[in-house]
Amino acid sequence: MKEFIFKQKQILLFVIAGALSAVVEIGSFKMLSVYLPTILSQENNFHGIHFPLSNILSTSCGIITNYFLSIWFVFERGKHSKRREFVYFMVVSFFSTILSLSFFQIFFRFVFKEHFDVGFFVFSQEILSKIAAILVVSILNYSVKKKIIFNG
Repeated sequence: MKEFIFKQKQILLFVIAGALSAVVEIGSFKMLSVYLPTILSQENNFHGIHFPLSNILSTSCGIITNYFLSIWFVFERGKHSKRREFVYFMVVSFFSTILSLSFFQIFFRFVFKEHFDVGFFVFSQEILSKIAAILVVSILNYSVKKKIIFNG
């Protein structure tokens, strides 16, 4: 029973840490996707890739936030040294970033064609695509981080 409660608590903490990281990622993406195109004209569409630099920089902000929240609140130390744990986290995050960027492009091009108005806030096509990509990749991230990185 104690293990079951701990597991549920860990999932809840992972969701909270992920939500906070997502807020950082989406917030920085929103700022970057608005301001970077004024500096770099190809940011809106770089050879068919929409908002590449905004995506990479905002995802990096989210990853760093998630790393610190994960080691402070979510996972117990695994069998790896801190250095190896960090390297594993970054490698998994690198592949997660590629997946997230791919899902973003798919959602942006094929799924979310218009904005979504909830009355008090309007979700743009970019933000809807970013949120959906984060949600899809988060499920994979929890499993990999728990099994490989933090519990070795």
